[in-house]
Amino acid sequence: MKIRDILNEVDKYVDREVCVYGWMRNQRFGKNVGFIELNDGTTFKNLQVVVGSDIENYDELDKQYLSTSLEVKGVLVKTGNSKNPYEIQAKEVNVLGESSEKFPIQKQRQTLEFMRTIPHLRARTNTYRAVFRVRSILAYSLHKFFQERGFLYVNPPIVTSSDAEGAGEMFNITTIDPEDAPRNKDGSVDYSKDFFSKKSYLTVSGQLEAEDYALAFGDVYTFGPTFRAEESNTPRHAAEFWMLEPEMAFTDYNLAMDVAEDMIKYSINYLLENAPDEMNFFNTWIDKGLIERLEKVRDAEFARVTYTKAIELLQECGEKFEFPVEWGIDLQTEHERYLSEKIVGGPVFVTDYPKNIKAFYMKRNDDGKTVAAFDMLVPGVGELIGGSQREERYDELYKSMEENGLNPEEYENYLDLRRFGTVVHSGFGLGFERAVMYVTGMKNIRDVLAYPRYVRAFADKN
Repeated sequence: MKIRDILNEVDKYVDREVCVYGWMRNQRFGKNVGFIELNDGTTFKNLQVVVGSDIENYDELDKQYLSTSLEVKGVLVKTGNSKNPYEIQAKEVNVLGESSEKFPIQKQRQTLEFMRTIPHLRARTNTYRAVFRVRSILAYSLHKFFQERGFLYVNPPIVTSSDAEGAGEMFNITTIDPEDAPRNKDGSVDYSKDFFSKKSYLTVSGQLEAEDYALAFGDVYTFGPTFRAEESNTPRHAAEFWMLEPEMAFTDYNLAMDVAEDMIKYSINYLLENAPDEMNFFNTWIDKGLIERLEKVRDAEFARVTYTKAIELLQECGEKFEFPVEWGIDLQTEHERYLSEKIVGGPVFVTDYPKNIKAFYMKRNDDGKTVAAFDMLVPGVGELIGGSQREERYDELYKSMEENGLNPEEYENYLDLRRFGTVVHSGFGLGFERAVMYVTGMKNIRDVLAYPRYVRAFADKN
């Protein structure tokens, strides 16, 4: 019997004998009575177990350590206590697996930095139980949003030979022995002898493959792991992370922004309705005011402003930024947050960025300087979503590839989409971990990944 099911249907089980399994999250024993906080992982709340000294193994239970696994048989009763309105009056408690005094997570609060050194155990704490339950519910809400709207779920490859972003921050994968690599006449590695017969990488985005399927199915989305070999050691960057990437045919970037706005509002509302205990925990212990901020975004009308106008507003605001503001720069987090929090006072889409700071595949505007791109900025975080209308014109896309130093011959499949029935189409990307950070108030991406991978991660002691 799951603790979740008991707490969800307490009237069905009150005054009845139940049997549950779980781990000891807390305990205190006196001479005549003991109290155990039990959790089986199915719910954020613990279930209190009251143990009388007449139980045969009472003294043995008194000596158990946190995280001991137990089988509990007893009667579920109402307590009249608001903190623990229900508890099990135990008739039998059996130890299934003992813990020890060396269990590294004790009753006193541990730092998040320490918890990162024991990723295999940190899910046993309240903070990480809340994080990863919210992560799961958020992922489900995103799938639900797109499935309800008829989108096709596509699974692009993780191994690729193309750089979707053109930034070159890719992990090369190979079966070649670095100590005995086959060589070309010029001394370079001969990748024709490698497993895939050419240089291959871990994907940075599923967008190029999503476009293939959008131009066959209309509306599609991908949701899976992506990789960036960035030499960045900030709280916002990881080498392995998940991306949600919808792609929509017959859709310009204005309609894509509508979808992005609806998606964020839908997922926030779903979380607040389906994870109230976890969200209240974050609001109390991690980020006071979190729920109010999320509710404001859920209920807001998202503003839209061009990049050029945003630069003007930032230059005129009188604020002294660490990074100077001028047309042509890529907005920094401090600019994004000031724009959304101080100038707009809510979520805002910034549109029509300079082409020189955006990817090769973005639709070129008639001014010749900007592209039909957008970023969604939200208070407390800054950029949450980035997207664009894709360049559907063959000649313009080909020219853009050349200008960005890409070999068009390596993108023949992508160019085929413009040869055979090209249409206006758009899409966007949501960094899933960024979204989890946003809805939980967690400040470091390593705290919302089960096993974070980052630059020099394996050089760490743990």
